[in-house]
Amino acid sequence: MQKFDEMFAQLPGDGPVQFQGQSMGGMSQSQVQGVRDHYRTYADWLARQPHEMMRSRRDEAEMIFRRVGITFAVYGAKDEDGAGTERLIPFDLIPRIIPAAEWRQMEKGLVQRVTALNRFIHDVYHEQEIVKAGIVPLQQITGNAQFRAEMVGVNVPNNIYSNIAGIDIVRAPNPGGGAAEYYVLEDNLRVPSGVSYMLEDRKMMMRLFPELFSSYQVAPVMHYPDLLLETLRASAPSTTDDPTVVVLTPGMYNSAYFEHAFLAQQMGVELVEGQDLFVRDSFVYMRTTRGPRRVDVIYRRVDDDFLDPLAFRPNSTLGCAGLLNAYRAGNVTVCNAIGTGVADDKSIYPYVPKMIEFYLGEKPILSNVPTFMCRKEDDLKYVLANLKDLVVKEVHGAGGYGMLVGPAATQAEIEDFRRVLVAKPEGYIAQPTLSLSSCPTFVEKGIAPRHIDLRPFVLSGKEVQMVPGGLTRVALKEGSLVVNSSQGGGTKDTWILEV
Repeated sequence: MQKFDEMFAQLPGDGPVQFQGQSMGGMSQSQVQGVRDHYRTYADWLARQPHEMMRSRRDEAEMIFRRVGITFAVYGAKDEDGAGTERLIPFDLIPRIIPAAEWRQMEKGLVQRVTALNRFIHDVYHEQEIVKAGIVPLQQITGNAQFRAEMVGVNVPNNIYSNIAGIDIVRAPNPGGGAAEYYVLEDNLRVPSGVSYMLEDRKMMMRLFPELFSSYQVAPVMHYPDLLLETLRASAPSTTDDPTVVVLTPGMYNSAYFEHAFLAQQMGVELVEGQDLFVRDSFVYMRTTRGPRRVDVIYRRVDDDFLDPLAFRPNSTLGCAGLLNAYRAGNVTVCNAIGTGVADDKSIYPYVPKMIEFYLGEKPILSNVPTFMCRKEDDLKYVLANLKDLVVKEVHGAGGYGMLVGPAATQAEIEDFRRVLVAKPEGYIAQPTLSLSSCPTFVEKGIAPRHIDLRPFVLSGKEVQMVPGGLTRVALKEGSLVVNSSQGGGTKDTWILEV
């Protein structure tokens, strides 16, 4: 097993401790060295824990998660009987710890970024000033599969389109040298998922290791459902003082159904499917045992295409017929707004730093990962010549699908992807393979480094706010850079220190 002092030599900051070769358990204090200050208390505690105890705690966590039903569906996967499969997202016992000063800077950058993105989406569907200024090409907007012409000229409450954003953050070396820094890898502005795992991971850590929370001043996250409900209510049409909020789910076979039901329960609102709603006189109503009840805010976990069969896919049974008309009339709020996806397309991502400067007159606090746009001839030539060193992604891709990780790909896979790129260059972007930060992770052989990212959740209503934390995802396969749960990734609790 790789020594811990080697694990963290490249990227000091995410790895809590540098060990002298032993995996864990029964370690003396003299075997722990090079510990960063904000990890010191945890490292001392971890060095005293027997391997068998940690394994039993991991088994206990898995049993509880399975009993509660914290699972996700894997599309395309089948069990022995040919039925779809549900899996537990693996939970790692070793938290990721971020010091207060680092979080404060990241939080400022996230608020800045999401504010600019919301300004951009409003501009896209109204004046298009950023297009007139020559910053974003019109074709990048109107040719985007997520652009909804039906939303042009439609006003939404507070001019906020992405009320709930999940921004993927990675820590990697600065290309210019110096200390590692945080980069935005991706903006998720449509129906970002994962916040339930953030909350359940914290609950599990407090159950398994309560003594740690008396040693550390860890910022709380369990009030997220309260902030979410506050955000949704603040986005209601101005015609109501006591808005009715519902969570719209595609149903129990959706991969994130647990999260839909969990958030509805935590907020104390109804979980509904499309068949539970109907439109009358441009108002949306929910069917109840006491008769129809007007709905003011829909926290939708359904993609645009399936929201209204009269406006989008006519064969959709997941939405509510007439919803778009009610929405355009201002009688119901849909969060996130229809058409929001125009801003989280990977081909729009490279323009976000310029959006921040254009709309806010500020320099970006958080940097983008350098990105090659394959629709550009020079960029395409470079990408084709360097596929073995790059990560290539579909602009509409998600979940770790439809991508090439050059250093981990076979020559045959690279050549297959090369043909796809040449045939449809506008459908792809490419980025350098980052040396992502790693964090000690409890695996079968003991503790080993695994690559991680972070998805904080940003809520935008009348103000922009967030809980101090996020979902840390971990690539459990040795050497893998793909953290998505659909690709075998797991999760960790994220500790933001209060001081």
